[in-house]
Amino acid sequence: MSDNLPERPRARLNILPLDSMGIDELHAYIAELRNEIERAGAMIVRKQQHRDAMQSVFGKPPGPG
Repeated sequence: MSDNLPERPRARLNILPLDSMGIDELHAYIAELRNEIERAGAMIVRKQQHRDAMQSVFGKPPGPG
């Protein structure tokens, strides 16, 4: 890997203090998390479709060993 690339953050989500949140806030937080999960899932599908298309043209890359 190149040393010029920025290091990716290890923690993806900020851990919120759930004890201080009310029930409505917790429901809203869960909805936000579900939306983010859905967004990430859609990106996985797009990336998988792209990879599959490239593999159909160029073939699978050689595996390790």
